[in-house]
Amino acid sequence: MRTFVSAVAVLIGLVLAAVAVPAMWVDRNIVQEDGFVAFTAPLGKDPAFQERLASASVGSLGADRIPEALTGLVTPILESAARSLTSMPGYPDAWTETLRKSHRLNFADPAAGPAAADGVTVLTLDLAPLVGLVAKQVADATTLPLEAPDQLLITIGQPEHRQLLDRVAAFAPMGYALAAGALIAFALAFVAARRRWAVLAGIGLGTLVLAGVWTLAADAAGRAVTATRSGNEVAEIFKSEFVVAASSSFGQWVLAAAIAGGVLLAAGLVLRVVGGRRRA
Repeated sequence: MRTFVSAVAVLIGLVLAAVAVPAMWVDRNIVQEDGFVAFTAPLGKDPAFQERLASASVGSLGADRIPEALTGLVTPILESAARSLTSMPGYPDAWTETLRKSHRLNFADPAAGPAAADGVTVLTLDLAPLVGLVAKQVADATTLPLEAPDQLLITIGQPEHRQLLDRVAAFAPMGYALAAGALIAFALAFVAARRRWAVLAGIGLGTLVLAGVWTLAADAAGRAVTATRSGNEVAEIFKSEFVVAASSSFGQWVLAAAIAGGVLLAAGLVLRVVGGRRRA
């Protein structure tokens, strides 16, 4: 009976861990604002993405915002700003604010985002802080009171992605409770077991299997996200770079889990050998 209880507890713990680890990663790196900003901040350093960001930011300051008589004066300044946007002193702060505004738009107040034809909001990136940086550059050079738009929204997903993200955001914080449940189940299995080496080896082997499952699932999710098309170059580059960064970040978690699983499996086998020798 003790062996059965121990085996069931190990299985329950592994099932809970299988869901808890991805959920905690999503909560820390996507749902939480500070985690999202820290995770995505390096994406703004990609040269191709920087070029598209600059083009989109400068392009939003069109002829409707610039007096026709000053177009000849302002246009060269705009072109210069497009080339030097990412090297401006205020670019890191503007990019960080872009990420924060975009996160709040998609999580804290999703209804404020643009809606599709059926009225469902979609995932967006708000480039207004970057546009404000360009407008300030032009205003300083020309004394023209150029005003940047309050929002410059770039669609980076479809309505179904918006709905999926809402469900994931609601579920992700539960990962910590599931992780605690997994630890309790493993502790129960260890206490109830007749052969504790088997519990360690079983948890270790199960963790190694989970590492393989997580890797396959992450690759499948990445391919699914990459296969979607938004029709916007900025969104496509952001999405592509985000998938690469997410794969690398989650891969580190999987690697840590695999190492822990290997250590537990080895410890269980060592205890089995030592215990066998003592009995002999």
